[in-house]
Amino acid sequence: MAHFKNQRGHDPKKQETILREGSHLKFLPTSSKDLEARGWEACDIILVTGDAYVDHPAYGTALIGRVLESAGYKVGVIAQPDWRTDHDFLKLGRPRLFFGISSGNLDSMVANYTASKKPRRNDEYSPGGRGGLRPNRATIVYTSKIKGLFPGVPVVIGGIEASLRRLAHYDYWEDHVRRSILLDSKADILVYGMAERQMSEIARRLNRADPICKLKETASLLNNIPGTVIVRSKNSLPAECRQDKSRVPSGDKVVEVPSYEEVVADKDQFNLAFKLAYQESDPVRGKTILQKHGDRFIVQYPPAHPLSTKELDSVYELPFAYSWHPVYDRQGGVPGFETTRFSITSHRGCSSECSFCSLYAHQGRIIQSRSKESILAEVRRMASRPDFRGTVTDIGGPTANLYGAECGLWESAGACRLRQCMMPEKCRQLKLGYEKTIDLWRAVMKVPGVRHLFIQSGLRYDLLIEKESDRYLQELCADHVSGQLKVAPEHVADRVLALMNKPGFEKYKKFAERFENFSRKSGKKQYLVNYWISSHPGAGGHEAKKLAEYFNRKGIHPEQIQDFLPLPATISGAMYWTGKHPMTGIPVFVARSYKEREAQRNLVQPSSRKMGYGKRQTKRTRHVLFPVSRRPKKRNEHDTI
Repeated sequence: MAHFKNQRGHDPKKQETILREGSHLKFLPTSSKDLEARGWEACDIILVTGDAYVDHPAYGTALIGRVLESAGYKVGVIAQPDWRTDHDFLKLGRPRLFFGISSGNLDSMVANYTASKKPRRNDEYSPGGRGGLRPNRATIVYTSKIKGLFPGVPVVIGGIEASLRRLAHYDYWEDHVRRSILLDSKADILVYGMAERQMSEIARRLNRADPICKLKETASLLNNIPGTVIVRSKNSLPAECRQDKSRVPSGDKVVEVPSYEEVVADKDQFNLAFKLAYQESDPVRGKTILQKHGDRFIVQYPPAHPLSTKELDSVYELPFAYSWHPVYDRQGGVPGFETTRFSITSHRGCSSECSFCSLYAHQGRIIQSRSKESILAEVRRMASRPDFRGTVTDIGGPTANLYGAECGLWESAGACRLRQCMMPEKCRQLKLGYEKTIDLWRAVMKVPGVRHLFIQSGLRYDLLIEKESDRYLQELCADHVSGQLKVAPEHVADRVLALMNKPGFEKYKKFAERFENFSRKSGKKQYLVNYWISSHPGAGGHEAKKLAEYFNRKGIHPEQIQDFLPLPATISGAMYWTGKHPMTGIPVFVARSYKEREAQRNLVQPSSRKMGYGKRQTKRTRHVLFPVSRRPKKRNEHDTI
C-alpha cells in the first residue's frame, strides 16, 4: 500500500509463517498467550471494540488492525471486554504507542435499545447473538477504564459512535443535547469517518516521537490531522484557529459554530450549528470547525481524503482470516458475520444523502470504487475456502448501483456545497458505472467454483427507471436476484419522502413495474422486499393512514417496518429535536410522544401488538382500516405493484 508506509521493518514472509502455525495465529493477538506465541513482549497498539472479534474487512476493528499491521506495528485486540472488572483490559498489558477504542460497528445505544427505548434481547455482533455484552455509551466507558488503568497512554476513539457524536449532538435516549463525546470520554483525539489515513498518521507521529518527551508533546503531535477532532483550551488552540472567526462561511479556513451552551438553550442555534458543520463535511473544500464547550474548544479538522482505487484495493488484499475468532465456536459463532461471510465490498461512500442516514458522516458523499481485478482476486480467495458452496451473496456497498460512479468535480472541488447529486434529479455531472458493473458480474461468474452471484445491497431505484439503466436491470433480473430484491421506498406520502430526501413514490411504482417486466422476460417470478419507516418527521396520522391504506389495497402485511430512530448527526435527527428542517428553518410536524409513535405503528402494522409494541388502539384501527369485507388474506410482503 503506497500510502500506509512500513514503519517497523515488517517481514511478509515471517507473517505468512505465523499464519500457517495455528488457527489462533491467523488472527491478531487477543491474549498474553498469543503475544508469547509471536515472541512479543508487548503490543505497539491495542484496539478495544464493543463487537466480538471477527477478522473480516466489514468489521472496522479488523480493518484498522490489519492496516496498522501492514505498516509494521504490533497490533492486539480486546473484544467486548467486561467493563465491570479490570481483567480484560489488562490481558494485553500496556501498549507502546496508544489504545484505539470503538463501540463497534454500531452506536452502542442503537445496539442496546430499540426505537421505543426498550432493551434489545439480541446483539448480532456478539457471540451467539447474546445481548448485554457491551455497555451503554461504550466508547466513554472503555476510555474511562483505560485512562484509569494506564495513565499517560494516549487514547484514540473512533468508529460510528465517535463519528456521530463528535460535536454537540442530540441524544434520543436522554432526550437532551450532549457534549462532544471527546469531552465526555476524556480521550486524546477522535477519529471520524473511514480511518485508515488518520490511524496510520497518528501511529507514525507517536512512533517517531522521543519516548521521554512524548507525554508532554502528545497534544501538539496530534494537531492538524484531517479526519480528526481534538479539544484545546483557548491558549493552546492551533495557530490557524486563534483568530476571531465569523459564523458565516467565507474564504477563511475556519468556521466557528454556535457553542454547546448556545445549542442547548436555543434550538435555532442547534440547527445553525448543524447546518454549518454539515456544509463543511467535505475533504476537498471543507473547513475546520470550532465549537466552544465552556472554556474549551472542540476543533474538527476537515475530513480525510478518500482512498484512491489503488489504496482501497491494497486494504482488501490484507491477510484477513475471514472468520470469527475460534474462541466463539462453542457459542455458535457471531450471527452478524453470516450476512457478510460470502459478500464483497465493491465501493464506499453514498451520494444519496437520505436525511435519516448517518452514512454521510462516516463514509462521505464521494464514491470510492475498487478495481475489477481486486474484486476478482477476493472472489478467487473466497472460492478457495473450504466453507464456500458456490454462492457469492453480495457485491456492493451502501448503494449497489453506485459502483463505478464518477464525477469530474470530486477530485478537484469535492462534493458540491449547495447542490445534491441525486435530488431532485440525478446531476448531469454524475456518471454511473453500469457497464463496469455488468462487466464485473460476468467476470465473477467465470471464476471456477462460483455458481451464483446475488446482489443484496440496497439499490437506488430512481436511477433504474431511465432507459440508460435497461442493460443493468436486465442483467440484474436475469441472473443476480435470489428471488427477492431489497429496496427502500420508506413511505408513500411525497411530503414525507421529500423530508427524507427520497424520490417521490411515483418513481418507486415505475421501478416496480420495470422490475416485474424484466423479471417476466427472464422467465422468473421475483419479488421486491420493501423497507418502510414509521413516524419519521413530517408523518402524522394522515400520512400513516395513507401508508396503511396502500398496504390494504395491495394486500400487503409488511414485516420490514422500522420505527424512526433519530440518530445523532443526521438531518432527520435534527428535525426530530428542533421541529424544524435544519437547512431551511421550515417547521416540521414531529410525532415525539410514545403514544403518537405507537398509534402510527399500529395503523401501518396491526400485528405490532403481537410483537409487544403496544396495545392501545390496535384492534380499533385495524377494523377501521381493514373492514371484514376488504380484509386481505395474509401473505408475505411481496409488493410488485
